[in-house]
Amino acid sequence: MAGGRLADNIAYFGRALRAAGLSVGPGRVLDAVAAVEVAGIGSRADFYWTLHALFVSRHEDSPVFDQAFRLFWRRRAHQEKLMALLSPVAVPQREKKRESVLRRVEEALFSGVGTPRPPDKPRIEVEARLSASSEDVLRTRDFAEMTAAELAEARRRIAALRMPDDRARTRRLAGDPRGRRVDFRASLRAALATGGDLLQLKRRGPRLKPPPVVALVDISGSMADYSRPILHFLHALGAKRRVGVFLFGTRLTNATRALRRRDPDAALKAVAEVAQDWAGGTRIAPSLHAFNRLWSRRMMAQNPVVLLFTDGLERDVDPQLAAEMARLKRSCRRLVWLNPLLRYEGFEPKARGVKAMLPHVDDFRPVHDLKSLESLVAALGRDYSGSAGRSAAWRGSPAPSPALI
Repeated sequence: MAGGRLADNIAYFGRALRAAGLSVGPGRVLDAVAAVEVAGIGSRADFYWTLHALFVSRHEDSPVFDQAFRLFWRRRAHQEKLMALLSPVAVPQREKKRESVLRRVEEALFSGVGTPRPPDKPRIEVEARLSASSEDVLRTRDFAEMTAAELAEARRRIAALRMPDDRARTRRLAGDPRGRRVDFRASLRAALATGGDLLQLKRRGPRLKPPPVVALVDISGSMADYSRPILHFLHALGAKRRVGVFLFGTRLTNATRALRRRDPDAALKAVAEVAQDWAGGTRIAPSLHAFNRLWSRRMMAQNPVVLLFTDGLERDVDPQLAAEMARLKRSCRRLVWLNPLLRYEGFEPKARGVKAMLPHVDDFRPVHDLKSLESLVAALGRDYSGSAGRSAAWRGSPAPSPALI
């Protein structure tokens, strides 16, 4: 490759993969160049799997790599490309997710390449008084259908969310001029400034503090498109209060310390290194059992709010799932289930796992776009004077229940 540009193309391909979301650094690019030199170019399949072995380290990155490889190392002629563009194709509903991945790869590969050419089209004036703005469209766009630029904007807006002010009374006391208890120590310390004359007694009242939050986040394959925005939300929430984060797929992983890093990108990278079962299977009952047995006494000491992020889909439903949910409910202040399947209008709790879990939750809410996260923040910070019903986001909600706080 001394006289060619294959090494430069591999380096550019690695930068494009990194922009598309893969964990590709300079070391992997150098290893890829060395591997191609040793293995040789050979056939297209050999070249594909050589780069795949160096650049792909997670199962969910394979579709992104496949699309990027087909776009970057393509052999199509211009005529075939024009025919493919001009031929209308009916895209089924199940291909939307694949198209969103393709759009992210195309943006990563071709952003900033060449000079944009203005289209030779007639100017069309559109009446936009009754249409939605781009900001409103982003609020209601599903995380699974967002492009790379839209995901970056969504992360910025999640970090800028105004977190709830839901301070609650605790058993500890703090200085309060209108408190009912007299603080003799503070009164004596204040009397030293006046030579021992007591001017006014210091008082104490209940200390107000936001309740802690414990988040149980499903990182299985069915939740892969929503786990990262949820972790960004929990990172922003952790700047305002104590947040404990546990990830579960086929096993339970404590990611609280990894998510405490100030930089959100560094925090998510540390979380990805801690979790070994990312985008794998789902075992909800064993994960809840591990949490109740190993972490419940430590994390539930201050009566926190528990946020359960999962779709409730499990192949083999454990008969102990309902018992573990009931134990989790008895240990916390509120149990809020956030399910991305609620984005569908016709959602019904027909799955056995959903049926076993639903009777033990206090609130059942969707979590699939920015609007749902904003409504969650509003629900956490709402001040209730009495009792309220469950979230109106799901029309099939059963009997009413108390409010969040």
